[in-house]
Amino acid sequence: MEAMKISKRFFAFGILACIAIYVAYMKWHLDSKPLVGATEGVAESRMDKLSHQALTTELSVFYGIMFDAGSTGTRIHIFKFTQQPKETPKLTHETFKALKPGLSAYADDVEKSGQGIKELLEVAKKEVPMELWKFTPLVLKATAGLRLLPGEKAQKLLDKVKEIFQASPFFVRDNCVSIMNGTDEGISAWITINFLTGSLDDPQKRSVGMLDLGGGSTQITFLPHTEATLQTSPAGHTTSFQMFNSTYKLYSYSYLGLGLMSARLAILGGVEGKPLGEGEELISPCLPPGFKSEWQHAEIVYKIKGQKAGEPLYESCSNKVAKMLYKKVHKAEEVKDLDFYAFSYYYDHAAEVGLIDKEKGGSLTVNDFEIAAKYVCKTMEISPGSSPFLCMDLTYITFLLQELGFPKTQVFKVTHKNRLLGRVGRRRQDITHHASSLVPGFPFCYNACSMSEMGQHCPHNCDNEL
Repeated sequence: MEAMKISKRFFAFGILACIAIYVAYMKWHLDSKPLVGATEGVAESRMDKLSHQALTTELSVFYGIMFDAGSTGTRIHIFKFTQQPKETPKLTHETFKALKPGLSAYADDVEKSGQGIKELLEVAKKEVPMELWKFTPLVLKATAGLRLLPGEKAQKLLDKVKEIFQASPFFVRDNCVSIMNGTDEGISAWITINFLTGSLDDPQKRSVGMLDLGGGSTQITFLPHTEATLQTSPAGHTTSFQMFNSTYKLYSYSYLGLGLMSARLAILGGVEGKPLGEGEELISPCLPPGFKSEWQHAEIVYKIKGQKAGEPLYESCSNKVAKMLYKKVHKAEEVKDLDFYAFSYYYDHAAEVGLIDKEKGGSLTVNDFEIAAKYVCKTMEISPGSSPFLCMDLTYITFLLQELGFPKTQVFKVTHKNRLLGRVGRRRQDITHHASSLVPGFPFCYNACSMSEMGQHCPHNCDNEL
């Protein structure tokens, strides 16, 4: 467990999570209804709130708990805020812990899914003072792992989490557990990175785009500078929102099923959520010749093997990857003229093969990924080494970036999210200050709260959870 530093997963949810938690907390202060699951009457609930107001006036401390349920794991972020009288709150501490596998791995055994959630809630109980439990908002946002599941299975998992949340001592609303759609996931990451790089504060500073390669999905988000990009983009690839008294029109799309782990399965010839039959195995030109093993994905074990030696590994793998990606990705021409940060598996594999410094990150091109892919694939023709998927993964990254519209000479900043978020140490006090600049409704939609309860108009459909 990490404490006293910002975790890497804070990137995707951090800034907006803090705003959402803060606003949920403030909404609670204004709400006269009893807490969910409370057996005490309204009068007692109000007395509790008055007591808490006195308590927080003296201590100037409150907390918020955000669960991030991704495709490969579930993470808890416990945020601590301090507030001086007549000042906006300041984020002063984050505690982070992650567990594997992700919630989606328990699609066929919902009861098992609760064990990890309960374990992470115990972490929260240790971090949050007992007297503040009932005043601490608790929220879970699920991403690609649950989006890949059939609706009924995903809902059963969400219902189980909500059941556990409601049995906890924390502050829980009816809509505290939900699936975050891919576009919103990309937008939240774009807002965070541009907040941290200062682009949102300085109109003269050029914004940066964001590339994130997760396990179940991959996102691309950027602010177009040409109207042609907005007009020629396919339906669902652009969105707009209001923030800081400005309207932003973004190109943002999440490709579900094209995250690295899901792409592996597709390249191997498997089907998401479908086990192999007796005696079946997946044979791939992207695996070393003679290689034979088992691979587990989303709690399903697949027997895999490489093809017999023949065509060079990179060439045969390239053909397979190109066919898998055919017509699945929109190529946005404008990206070649913009600056982008790349994260997650882009960073992991670049660091693994020495393209960038593991601690500092660095800049590299699509061509650098291609050179690394060719080298690794050639090496694997002799020996599979300890990373039999590395040839496949690097080849996939090379082709994915080109399909997205990036030329081989395009330079990216590739960094670990922790490294970028070192800037939060300097800017964390500004996070909740910006909450007051958001248009009414934005934080509530992001936190899936109903604006009608506040008598305000939400500029977005809250069903979309932004």
